Amino acid sequence: MLRGSALRVTRPRTAVLSAVRAHPHADTDTIIGAVRRRLPKVSHQAVYDSLRTLTAAGLVRRIQPSGSVARYELRVGDNHHHLVCRDCGAIADVDCAVGEAPCLTASDDLGFTVDEAEVVFWGLCSDCSTADSS
Repeated sequence: MLRGSALRVTRPRTAVLSAVRAHPHADTDTIIGAVRRRLPKVSHQAVYDSLRTLTAAGLVRRIQPSGSVARYELRVGDNHHHLVCRDCGAIADVDCAVGEAPCLTASDDLGFTVDEAEVVFWGLCSDCSTADSS
């Protein structure tokens, strides 16, 4: 993946990619913890720099639902959306309603060339909605 994007292959970058793969929608602290299990001496800054580089290269997607810290995932380029639990904060992928980007059409594009739509569905996950009904 790194070579295909003309990026140098470094231990921090490969460890960050592995961490994001193992923990989809993880926050930075979770990714740092996972990376440090592989590379105990890696700095916070190296992980932040790797995330920034991987995001800029389009290998990692950064999402930030309202009221949440940034999260990272490897699913890129398909304009999918997210379900977010209001109670526990769980995040899950949901495919685009129409299937191709952008999967929504603005009522007035004001001259913009729209190539992506970002939708976040909010509610309660099955675990939290079951707990609420108990």
